[in-house]
Amino acid sequence: MLLSAAAERLGLADPDPDNSPRRDLDEARRLITGLAGLVTATSEYLGPHAAPLKDGLQSVQRAFREASAVPDEPGQGPGEKFTGPVY
Repeated sequence: MLLSAAAERLGLADPDPDNSPRRDLDEARRLITGLAGLVTATSEYLGPHAAPLKDGLQSVQRAFREASAVPDEPGQGPGEKFTGPVY
């Protein structure tokens, strides 16, 4: 649910993400950071489900970087304190 909500707040649910009425980068940052903390803290217990969740997390982290007018420095983006830099 956090992954879907982050994607929606990035505007990825709409044909034109840049003009999405649902786009809210501040909320997306919070959702991505929460998801990163949760996935990182529980990855040893997720077994085969960890890899797809980590892939999805990286995808929204990259989408956030692309959507930002002024991208964060590597390692400073949403959730990167838990996952490491995402380029």
